[in-house]
Amino acid sequence: MIKRRRAVGGLLTLAVVVGVTAGTPAGGDVPRQQHATAPAGAPDHARLRALLHRLTTVDGGPGALVEVRDRTGGVVLTSGVADVRSGAPVRRDSRFRIGSMTKPFVATVMLQLVGERRVALDAPVERYLPGVVRGNGNDGRVITVRQLLQHTSGLPDVLDHLSPEEILKDPLAHRDARDLVDIALAHPPTFEPGTGWRYSNTGYLLAGMIIEKVTGHTYAEEIRRRVIKPLGLRETYVPGDDPAIPGPHPRGYARPGEDAPLMDITAINPSVAGASGEMISSGTDLNRFLDALVRGRLLRPAQLREMTRTRPTGNPDGRAYGLGLESRQLPCGGLYWGHTGDIPGYETAGGATVDGRQAAVMVNLGPGGSDAQSDDMKAAVRTALCESRSSASR
Repeated sequence: MIKRRRAVGGLLTLAVVVGVTAGTPAGGDVPRQQHATAPAGAPDHARLRALLHRLTTVDGGPGALVEVRDRTGGVVLTSGVADVRSGAPVRRDSRFRIGSMTKPFVATVMLQLVGERRVALDAPVERYLPGVVRGNGNDGRVITVRQLLQHTSGLPDVLDHLSPEEILKDPLAHRDARDLVDIALAHPPTFEPGTGWRYSNTGYLLAGMIIEKVTGHTYAEEIRRRVIKPLGLRETYVPGDDPAIPGPHPRGYARPGEDAPLMDITAINPSVAGASGEMISSGTDLNRFLDALVRGRLLRPAQLREMTRTRPTGNPDGRAYGLGLESRQLPCGGLYWGHTGDIPGYETAGGATVDGRQAAVMVNLGPGGSDAQSDDMKAAVRTALCESRSSASR
């Protein structure tokens, strides 16, 4: 959800105002446990371990976790610390905020409603939310549901107009989805609907509102009923206003300046992200969800085809975006489906292949993580998926 993870100028002054300085040891160094841990007898995963080590040394993250699974089993690797005060290691059963990895859950529910003929992908947003998308050139009568889910609506991104500083001034405040949408709609669109691609959290706030209007239940209730319960995701939550993370979890940190101490921002009201990024999950549950999704257990074939019909995003890494799900090429051949996520305190990335391989990665730092952190997290997903294929073929 928080995509401007490195644009944190001005947060340094908030460390005092908000009172969330982490209290790192003298010099700002994070205590580290540099070894990764895995069950006895697991494959070596040497390249993956090296990436985790890099994430918690050169890249500056306090702690990192990756969980890898295929049809033969799984392994969890960790590095660094869950708590910079105590030096406690990252637990293998950690929960964490997943940011924009919430979007595939929301898109799945919307596409289930499409399969039930309760929503039409190419219907205008106006049909479901009359009068909501209006002003400054934004018009729900010419924007479709599909465009919301694929980031082709041209709607301004609320995060371009709601800074991390504003969020951290009152991290426990409730923020209503309609109010967040209105912040975005006070600005003109970035392009005519359907003529370009630009990531916009605003579209997913509106998607959550459509789900509620059509079903009479919040999008959170629908995700629990349609995804969490059927898949038995015991470590996945849509928290609403609750600032707590249930169960074992690493502390979440931000880095307010290049040489500044870390700030503990574990407790935050996730309504600031809403349907664009508020969920909590674990490596185990993310892998189970992505596997079920790409292998057709959650959507009918027609709706899964719609979800995986992608368009280029203009990224040099070849990322293509479908409906709440993106594809990336694997260096070992083929591609994987997944998403990335950012929210104060955490950055995540995950992916799955249609032949049954999955990987989920978490670092407990953001905003303030480096470009290298994001790049190495994506590299960890690719490496994990390719190593899984290699081990399965032996």
